[in-house]
Amino acid sequence: MSRSRLSVSVLCYGVLAAGCLLAVFPYLLTVLTAFKGPGQLFETAPWEPGLPPSTAAFDRLFASGFGGYLLSSTLVTAGITAGQIVFAVLAAYAFARLSFPGRDALFWVYLSTLMVPPVVTMIPLYLMMQKLGLVDTWAGLMLPTMLGTPYAIFLLRQFFRSIPADLEDAARIDGAGRVRTLLSIVLPLSRPILVTVTTLAVVANWNSFLWPLIITSSEDKRLLPLGIALFKGEVGVDYNAVMAGSLIALVPLLVLFVFFQRFIVRSVAVTGLK
Repeated sequence: MSRSRLSVSVLCYGVLAAGCLLAVFPYLLTVLTAFKGPGQLFETAPWEPGLPPSTAAFDRLFASGFGGYLLSSTLVTAGITAGQIVFAVLAAYAFARLSFPGRDALFWVYLSTLMVPPVVTMIPLYLMMQKLGLVDTWAGLMLPTMLGTPYAIFLLRQFFRSIPADLEDAARIDGAGRVRTLLSIVLPLSRPILVTVTTLAVVANWNSFLWPLIITSSEDKRLLPLGIALFKGEVGVDYNAVMAGSLIALVPLLVLFVFFQRFIVRSVAVTGLK
């Protein structure tokens, strides 16, 4: 390798390392701050670990009812994600394989709702839930986002269209109906995109803040992001406990991505090529 190429390679790796450090640094600060004692936060630099490590912040956090927020977020995220996947699969398959008047126009009109900021629909949604008597209920919290999302339907539709139609024709010749074809042929071949859509749904629902803040007021319906924010307000600026809660909220998402990253990369590559 020539000296000029070596210099370019060193420069590229240096830039990548610096970018990686900048991306990881906030998470590192979260971990370091969460394991510092009450007096260590202002006695040490932000990037210095507290010695010895302390779990006092986690103790204060769970003593305030944080475990209930964690359980509520887990159940709500699981319920909304399951609903989104089921309805998104059905809608995407209809847009990809069924023929009916206005199919493409309806799809593009529905997809255009991605350009509408979610905050614009918050007041109409709240008024709808109020008319139905669903304010401060689990149903009101979950229903508005449980019936699928345009982005998930778009990804699934594009992937379904990449599956050869001959496979479905062969299944129908063997006597399989639409539902059996979807369950036995299409979905097993769509595992990468299903994992990707599920991961995106889990991340979005796990981090949901604005809608739970608007639609709920009861302590038992408080979700994790809202619980962390209100915990900060109840006890003052307890940075250790807030960072401990943020760390707990972050860990499941990191584990999810580590386990399913190969499916995500594969699905993005396939949908991009098609």
